[in-house]
Amino acid sequence: MLIRGLRVLGVAVREQPRIFAAAVGGSVLFSLLVIANAYVVGWIVGTVVVPAFQDGRLEVGLVAGSAAALLGISGLRVVGIFGRRLGAGYMQFRLQAAYRRRVTGRYLELPLAWHHRNATGTLLSNANSDVEAAWYPIAPLPFAVGTLVMLVAAVGSLFVTDWVLAMVGLTVFPALFALNVVYSRRMAPRQARAQRMRAEVSAIAHESFDGALVIKTMGREAQETTRFAERAGELRDSLISVGRLRGAFDPLLETLPSVGTLAVLVVGAFRLRDGAISVTELVSVAFLFTVLAFPVRAIGWVLAELPRSVAGWDRVQAVLTATGQMRYGDAELDRAGGAPAALTFDEVDFGYEPADAATTSPRVLDEVSFEVPAGRTVALVGPTGSGKSTIASLAVRLVDPDNGAVRLDGVDVRTLTAGSLSATTALVAQVPFVFDDTVRANIALDRPGISDDDVWAALRLAEAAGFVAALPDGLDTMVGERGTSLSGGQRQRLTLARALAGRPRLLVLDDATSAVDPRVEAAILASLRGSSAGGAAASILVVAYRRATIALADEVVYVERGRVVARGTHPELLATVTGYADLVTAYEKAEAERGRDDDPNLVDFGAEVTR
Repeated sequence: MLIRGLRVLGVAVREQPRIFAAAVGGSVLFSLLVIANAYVVGWIVGTVVVPAFQDGRLEVGLVAGSAAALLGISGLRVVGIFGRRLGAGYMQFRLQAAYRRRVTGRYLELPLAWHHRNATGTLLSNANSDVEAAWYPIAPLPFAVGTLVMLVAAVGSLFVTDWVLAMVGLTVFPALFALNVVYSRRMAPRQARAQRMRAEVSAIAHESFDGALVIKTMGREAQETTRFAERAGELRDSLISVGRLRGAFDPLLETLPSVGTLAVLVVGAFRLRDGAISVTELVSVAFLFTVLAFPVRAIGWVLAELPRSVAGWDRVQAVLTATGQMRYGDAELDRAGGAPAALTFDEVDFGYEPADAATTSPRVLDEVSFEVPAGRTVALVGPTGSGKSTIASLAVRLVDPDNGAVRLDGVDVRTLTAGSLSATTALVAQVPFVFDDTVRANIALDRPGISDDDVWAALRLAEAAGFVAALPDGLDTMVGERGTSLSGGQRQRLTLARALAGRPRLLVLDDATSAVDPRVEAAILASLRGSSAGGAAASILVVAYRRATIALADEVVYVERGRVVARGTHPELLATVTGYADLVTAYEKAEAERGRDDDPNLVDFGAEVTR
């Protein structure tokens, strides 16, 4: 644990060498002045105080000189303390900020499959409490390094003064280090468990807050409170265990320097009686041991925090070294004129990585092949779990196929640059996500070249201009966290406008209009077929269920169990594919039943859709 902890500290020093050097410089200045102060005090006692008691008179010049010396040393010590604390704090906070950025950046680089295996609360803990824990020992580190210099200088001065007293010091300091080593070994598993429990508590809290609607509507408040309380209780017990161990060792760490001072006084008294040392030397050594008690604790602070630091560092490194980063190529697509892009799936196979590495994941897609010709609209239809959302994710390269290829304008998407891919495609997902910001910011997303005119054009295409214009502040209206001030249909249209504002050449709609009524949905799709926010019409791949939506498509691709079963126009599939006809008809019946209040057959139609 000590070696691993020192390696973490080594990383910190290598990343912030100048700040560390400045902080250590202040600490060394302070440490050397502590030793100097001890010998000045000894000189004052032996030269000024003792003679004054013996002769009954006080030398004003000596007193003034002594006061000036003490004030001068104190002033320089203040400079050292200021430099040490400022440098240590600056170094610690810079490291924490840098690693929060690295962890967050890594989150954005890792594919969705990795995120599916890690709870959001755990990821929040990695970027917050784990980063803080990793660099917690940085605050006392410069002080501890300065203290090591102080100890070397102190032991050297002790040998110069009297070798017997020096040997007393040499027995105290190793005892301190040995005690800290034992402490670190026992603390390590406790700190690791505490960090793990912090992440679990954070994960449960995030899940409960995110699912507040479900919890309340299902009457699960008491159960969720109990679940959170159990984990919080385990975290409490872990922290109490840490506190108990610290409470047992801290008094020992406090006592050892005091025992050393007492031993110096006892041994020094005998040495003084034998004439081996003078009063000045005895006072200097005793005072030195007294003032060393607090600085020596800085080493204990560093050693005490190393287990927590290592636990946090391991969890941070698990993110930074995670595999699965999506690599991009250097190919660019020609955007001249903004012509629609052609999408091709060529015998694509795909299976999600299982959460447990020991298990095998079933294949989600199997030899999927179809095309979305440039400027055309293709509807993707299939029962729940047939792989439609996976196909949508593959189209915009949120995931990569296990076999086969996905191509845009004949170019494998894996060879494209990240900028070219994001400029060409846009995905509007099933669940709309709206930032806690203004309408304008949610649509523009600080993308260059998107003016207010572009924003309004996108809103009109998404059939959202009317309700946005009616908002209190129009485009400047704050929509709240996740768009809580908007209805579900409004959020969907806002996210659709966001995608359209970027003038994509391929638009992928994954059931993106499910919360709007069929009339508005038909109007949206009709608008999309004709224009794309001021540019040419985009190619559209739409995951659809409603007959009106499907009928607007140039072609329908019907999938079952991860395979393309049939392709053709809506009337063709309705007449020739039984599964397709059953699915579309069942959905229409369910839609009709939703329009009738208190109809007892609604549950039956829901069961039919599920079947």
